[in-house]
Amino acid sequence: MDHSSRFWDRIAERYAKRPVADEATYAKKLQITRSYLQPEMEVLELGCGTGSTAIAHAPHVKHIHAIDLSSKMIGIAQRKANAENVGNITFAQSSIKALDMPDQSLDVVLALSVLHLIENKEEVILNIQNLLKPGGIFVSSTACIADSMRFFKYVAPIGNFLRLIPLVKVFSAQELVQSLTCAEFEIDHQWCPGKGNAVFIVAKKT
Repeated sequence: MDHSSRFWDRIAERYAKRPVADEATYAKKLQITRSYLQPEMEVLELGCGTGSTAIAHAPHVKHIHAIDLSSKMIGIAQRKANAENVGNITFAQSSIKALDMPDQSLDVVLALSVLHLIENKEEVILNIQNLLKPGGIFVSSTACIADSMRFFKYVAPIGNFLRLIPLVKVFSAQELVQSLTCAEFEIDHQWCPGKGNAVFIVAKKT
């Protein structure tokens, strides 16, 4: 188990009790995402956390495979789904590298508050591209820290080394868009509610 998974295990119960920081922004992201969903779709959510978003989208698709590095997060997510009688989500502790899924088997991939927490976002984006069917949808919400706190790229490695924070990568929205377009995604929707907020992007596999 690496430091990041231990970090999220440690804070899972506290994280689950936190209210959504900005209800209006979260609701808008759900609404935009649902405009792309259809009842027959197969969906993958990376970094599903405690499952709230997967549960919210479950009535609108055929099935969601939701993964997270943290076994504690997955346990909380499964309990929430059971309590709400949601049966079309499969929760599993996994990384995208460990996934055993056929190429071009998914209609939608969600990566919400994930891409800035992985070592190599380009590699993950390419993996997602391979998993999606032609015309498939990739929805991401990403803290593009370089646009508001470029200095954090010097602080983050120290915090991670001292086990105070998980791995955090610092890049700009422009760099993220470039990574997506280089992986043959076309940006269909891009929105940022304000400076310092996560950048919400819907991209289509071309």
